[in-house]
Amino acid sequence: MSFTTFNLHPDITSAIAEQGYTSPTPIQAKAIPPVLAGRDLLGLAQTGTGKTAAFVLPLLQHLIQGPQRRIRALILAPTRELAAQINENIRALSRHTGLRSVVIFGGVSMNPQIEAIRRGTEIVVACPGRLLDHISQKNIDLSSVEILVVDEADRMFDMGFLPDIRRIVRNLPHKRQNLLFSATMPDDIRKLAADMLHDAVTVQIDYTKPVTTISHALYPVEQHLKTALLKELLASTETDSVLVFTRTKHRAKRVAQQLEHSGYPATCLQGNLSQNKREHAINGFRNGSYKILVATDIAARGIDISAITHVINYDMPDTADAYTHRIGRTGRVSRTGEAFTFVTREDSDMVRTIERVLGEELTRKTLPGFDYAKPNDSPAAEARPSQTRPHRSRPAPQQPTRGNRGTFERRTGAQRQQRS
Repeated sequence: MSFTTFNLHPDITSAIAEQGYTSPTPIQAKAIPPVLAGRDLLGLAQTGTGKTAAFVLPLLQHLIQGPQRRIRALILAPTRELAAQINENIRALSRHTGLRSVVIFGGVSMNPQIEAIRRGTEIVVACPGRLLDHISQKNIDLSSVEILVVDEADRMFDMGFLPDIRRIVRNLPHKRQNLLFSATMPDDIRKLAADMLHDAVTVQIDYTKPVTTISHALYPVEQHLKTALLKELLASTETDSVLVFTRTKHRAKRVAQQLEHSGYPATCLQGNLSQNKREHAINGFRNGSYKILVATDIAARGIDISAITHVINYDMPDTADAYTHRIGRTGRVSRTGEAFTFVTREDSDMVRTIERVLGEELTRKTLPGFDYAKPNDSPAAEARPSQTRPHRSRPAPQQPTRGNRGTFERRTGAQRQQRS
């Protein structure tokens, strides 16, 4: 199957070709036809399966006809990073159409957003809180919206945005097309879908399980040894780009500093950062200036970087859904990826829950040569930067390569000292 099957406008198909897309992903193949037909849709699919293009392409096809320079499509996203990523995709796929898009989120001045709205746009991508600010100040007119998209609806609920979404919907025309996308389907999202969608088509792409291009491994370890294990694991594993998840903002900052002090090209992404620093971290991670990004769950929403080879759960997530969202950052769009999770004795219940969701027992691994029995002599010991081997990027073909999964070849001392 190819994108020509959808009979999209030539200006759209040319942009698709320029982006290197050859054939639609399963969610795109199933979702695009009913959306093109004007149907409401509930899309259930994991992160990294191509959901954004599944709604952007038919949305552009609809908007390319009809009036311009008025807001005809509204896309709601839970985080600034995801909103910005969606807007980038829209601009890439609409570059030949003359259609405009504006992204709206908090943490930055409202004035540039107001100016962009006044200049005229067909598409608004927004985070709920800042959009409500614009609505309350009468900066934006949503009376012409024909299509509403709510992306990552389950994360919207997790972040407490459900009341905001309902307030926004009250400002939209009653007659419109509604598209709701979610990786999971908790009861609250089911209720939102029942309220929003009318005669909807449901498209489901293995939404209860992570994508199959990801391999999983658990690394049992004491809490005070996590940072030491992380450094050893990074030093002995061939990686291109690594995303490390922590439970708290403070820990994300601390772990990133520890890695940086030990010679690793690392940065952090967490909610206390300014917008400029958040963008610097993401852009640096995307262009390879930073090989390691340490982030919290909320901060990492919207990171769409296909080159991420490894996700490491420094802390066990609170739910199986959160585990699915985290590891969905790797193995994207048919690429392969690996997910490593550090587990303590306190995590045993969550491990069993995740294994039930995956339908398989996860492999337990230990790192050869690592001292798992080292005592926690000082509570502050973990916080002190230590000297260790710097991080290595994936080597050229002539370099040693990793053996089987579960056993890592040890490099020579000279090789360990090479900087990535």
